[in-house]
Order: sequence, then C-alpha cells, then structure tokens
Amino acid sequence: MQTIRIKTPSSGTTDTTEETGQGPGRDLLPLLAGAATVVGAVGAILAFADADSPLRGPFTLFFLLAAPSAAIAAALRGLEPFGRVLASVAGGVAVNMLVAQGMLALHQWSMPGGIAAVTALSTLMLLLVLVRRLRGRTSSRRAS
Repeated sequence: MQTIRIKTPSSGTTDTTEETGQGPGRDLLPLLAGAATVVGAVGAILAFADADSPLRGPFTLFFLLAAPSAAIAAALRGLEPFGRVLASVAGGVAVNMLVAQGMLALHQWSMPGGIAAVTALSTLMLLLVLVRRLRGRTSSRRAS
C-alpha cells in the first residue's frame, strides 16, 4: 500500500488560487451585481406600473440610488474603492435631488416622470463613459 502525503505550502510561496484569481469569493461579485440589477429593474417596473406591492417603495428607492451611482462609479475608475463608492453614492443622491428640484421648479413633478428622468440621465452618463473608453482604445491602437 502506498502512502500519499500532503505537503503544506511554505511561508514563502503563495497559493495557486490567489495567483489565478479563482476562489470561493470570486464568484460572489457577479452574482451580487446581477441581483442588484434585477432588484433595480423590478423597482422601476413596479413604479411605472403603479402596482400596489409592499416591495415597490424599497425597490424603487434602490433603483433611484443605484442607477446614477453605478454610472458615476463607472466614470471614476481611477479612484480607490472606498473613495469611488463614497463619491458615486454622493453623486447619485445629488442627481436625484437635482432632478426633483428641476421638476418641481418647472411644476412638472410626477413619480414616473422623475424615474424616467433619472433613468435617462444615468443612461446618458454611462454611454458617455463607454464612448470615452472606446475613443481611448482607438487612439492608443493608432499610436502603436
């Protein structure tokens, strides 16, 4: 009979899961991002449909905070993670307040209109970030 011994890594070597970027915690981030997208989309749909659901308020609030915050976070790619989260959430709150203030000043306030305006501004910010990144790639390809 043969004995198989398991060698423990010495203190100078690193684990192969750390080197390859694989491990139990790596699959959690895309799962959470997908769940957040579903919650936000359900919140927007419930608000537009004017459904009588106890989840309408929290899900819509989550959408109103997450949509502009995600767009701003995409633009702030160079910051450290904590500063990026803090600045994007503050920017998301500011976008919501500016939309509400502008609609109230124009006497055009409505809940679906506010959600549509926040959605449009968030989409526009995200598209501008994507266009800027694509232009940066094409200019770097031309230079090389």
